[in-house]
Amino acid sequence: MHVLALLWTLVLLLKEAQAWGFRNGIFHNSIWLEQAAGVYHRESRKGRYQLTYKEAKAVCKYEGGKLATYEQLEAARQIGFHVCAAGWFDRGRVGYPIVKPGANCGFGKVGIVDYGYRLNKSEKWDVYCYNPNSKECGGVLTEQQKIIQSPGFPKEYQDEQICYWHIRARIGQRIRLNFLEFDVEDDTSCLADYLEVYDSYDDVSGFAGR
Repeated sequence: MHVLALLWTLVLLLKEAQAWGFRNGIFHNSIWLEQAAGVYHRESRKGRYQLTYKEAKAVCKYEGGKLATYEQLEAARQIGFHVCAAGWFDRGRVGYPIVKPGANCGFGKVGIVDYGYRLNKSEKWDVYCYNPNSKECGGVLTEQQKIIQSPGFPKEYQDEQICYWHIRARIGQRIRLNFLEFDVEDDTSCLADYLEVYDSYDDVSGFAGR
């Protein structure tokens, strides 16, 4: 398969069949990223900084979670949660957690880079949610080679498990996917359990196959 995209999004939706696209206007417009201590970071499928405060709250609520508080974000940061992307958190606040200082991220600071309470709730950022019971998994992959496994492999994955993996490459690079072992619930229509591949953030034009 000829690949020119910067980002491949692997979406593994297990046990619960739902069509891609918008649901209640929000959920399927966002993608799963890093997680620690129940705190996780989402950005819009359109790209970075595309969620208003209202949309950010809806993303978290849909999954049974809520916007992370400052204290929850800091607790996650204390155990290594480092994301160089500003996002909404509780009470209309915006910021991001920094573990290691860098010239290009966090202004050389360590801690929560806090943009404060935003008066304009229509501003668009990413979001930091909190749900300690979340069954989601995945992450951002930038290595030259990586084996991706479902949680608990080789044992069966849990019901209603949702995993998102994002493989990022430089312009001009190609990404090859080799399936070493693949076993999901038998369903000829491929609706119960499935793996979908996207070559961009766009749910429609970026869809490569199921």
